[in-house]
Amino acid sequence: METIVSNLVKDALALNTSRATIVEVAKIQFNEDLRKLCEQNSCGSYNKNWMCPPAVGSINDLRERFTEFKQGLLFQTVHLLEDSLDWEGMQEGKNKHTEIFREILEMMENNYNFNKILPFNAGPCTYCPKCFYLVGEKCRFPQKAVSSVEANGIDVMALVKECGIPYNNGKNTVSYVSLILFK
Repeated sequence: METIVSNLVKDALALNTSRATIVEVAKIQFNEDLRKLCEQNSCGSYNKNWMCPPAVGSINDLRERFTEFKQGLLFQTVHLLEDSLDWEGMQEGKNKHTEIFREILEMMENNYNFNKILPFNAGPCTYCPKCFYLVGEKCRFPQKAVSSVEANGIDVMALVKECGIPYNNGKNTVSYVSLILFK
């Protein structure tokens, strides 16, 4: 298993992550206050996406899913901005991060013999251009839909700190973090 874990980190780094490491699920800290940020609609996706609150479920229900996993791949991408107000650059960085996330997820599904994978990306699910939640229809791609790390109550700042990854990567940068649990 140690070789698999080592190769997984190397493969993630080869797919243009800035940092990648293995995290022990037991060390993941949950913070219910993060859900309050969702409820305040801080990202604009509350009650608008199947993979966001309230549709994604309660923190306790979500936390229960973690109990069947022991490890996960945590990775970060860092993107340069023109300045600290470069909203377009932030969106481009998020889109690039999501592309890398999808590549890593596909690589894990195709190249590793895991029994189960549970992925979490940065921000709301963007697999569909417009979520069918908005029109009262079921998710059309439940196998591809992914909720965010924060929507699951994971304290990202504590998690990256625990793993020795900086949360802030310098002036005029934006960083995104994803987590993919596996067994």
